[in-house]
Amino acid sequence: MATEAQGEEAGGLVFHPMDQFIVEPFFGDGAVSWYTITNATVWMALAVLAVFVLLVLGTSKRAVIPSRMQSVAEMAYGFIYKMVEDICGKEGVKYFPYIMTLFMFIVFANFLGLLPMAFTPTAHISVTAVMAFAVFFGVTILGFVKNGGSFLRLFWVSSAPLALRPVLALIELISYFVRPVSHSIRLAGNMMAGHAVIKVFAGFAAIAAIAPVSVLAITAMYGLEVLVSFIQAYVFAILTCVYLKDALHPHH
Repeated sequence: MATEAQGEEAGGLVFHPMDQFIVEPFFGDGAVSWYTITNATVWMALAVLAVFVLLVLGTSKRAVIPSRMQSVAEMAYGFIYKMVEDICGKEGVKYFPYIMTLFMFIVFANFLGLLPMAFTPTAHISVTAVMAFAVFFGVTILGFVKNGGSFLRLFWVSSAPLALRPVLALIELISYFVRPVSHSIRLAGNMMAGHAVIKVFAGFAAIAAIAPVSVLAITAMYGLEVLVSFIQAYVFAILTCVYLKDALHPHH
């Protein structure tokens, strides 16, 4: 068995699509500790830097005739602002900076991960879970601060028949606590799956007989991943708005 495995590796047919998600020290080798600068750390920092360049440096001149960078920044600002206002109302606009920050970080982390030899931090559940649980705890605390005990009305479906309300309340309670899990897994799962499929197709590109098909498949998947990178950032942001709306207006 070992001989066959070595032969397959020598023939170049063995590839590991999940290796691209391994968190490793960015400088040198060794164990990863909490203080270690890793590939994930570097690419998250680059995503933050890209957001700073676009939204701060790109809009610093505030020209009447905007540059391309200023135009992109203004479109992103208007897009997220309108989404927050439409879903949460005027009361939710004060939380717009947080949602805007989430969206911009995720979208840049996703797009930077499409670069050759890059690392995609949003493909890791540890990264997406931190953002999802921050939204969950923030929204829950806000709900109780704003509404007190009446926030619990979120789980009481008053429009349902009285006999069904306790059962529906239990279902609503379970679904509420599942929110951060689905919120984080949706983003990480989609990013990981797309990158893994691209790596699988890339592994077959070395075989001359199917190389053209493999290249076409990679091109198609790459185009799809560009779309998914934006959509998943949008979905994360819009779900945050929906959860925020529940905290501000907890009623059915």
